[in-house]
Amino acid sequence: MSGIDDARVVLLRHGETAWSKLRRHTGRTDVPLTESGEEQAVAAGPLLAELGLRDPLVRTSPRRRAVHTAELAGLKGAVVDEDLAEWDYGDYEGATTPQIREQAPDWTIFTGAVPGGESAEQVGARADRVLASVAAVLPERDAVLVGHGHFSRVLIARWAELAVREGRRFAMSTAAASVLGYEHGGRTILAHNLTARTQG
Repeated sequence: MSGIDDARVVLLRHGETAWSKLRRHTGRTDVPLTESGEEQAVAAGPLLAELGLRDPLVRTSPRRRAVHTAELAGLKGAVVDEDLAEWDYGDYEGATTPQIREQAPDWTIFTGAVPGGESAEQVGARADRVLASVAAVLPERDAVLVGHGHFSRVLIARWAELAVREGRRFAMSTAAASVLGYEHGGRTILAHNLTARTQG
């Protein structure tokens, strides 16, 4: 019988989009994958297969870049979870960090205000709901959550029982996977920012 130390939650960021390539904040805007992003998503399939996941529960953000990534990676039975949507950037939607810093010096999504969007507390509450919702399938099944860069980083921070702002410590490339799990019953980060490009 499986124990909690065997349980894993895998986070998979969507593949490249035209906006992610330019580092534009992409929350509500439903941009598609680029051709390169589709190739990244396909390459994520073998990477996930190497993990030997056990009958994984698969959930995905409602944005098509995430849904399409899940499909191309060969993940079966994905269910859309609205809570897996990216951080709502409000007035900063589509802007880059250097552009935002022209009016808010030293701003980051993790440490600054987000006018018209979500606060760190609101995003953290969503992340906590997502993690609580998959806890029911652990340790008998693994879970794969397909979503976005900033929100995945919040999930990592909250899994590790850190404040939302500490998500800034975990860079997340397009189509990268991070593996969350347990050691001696305590939550840990087993692997981070794995991509097909780093596996060869």
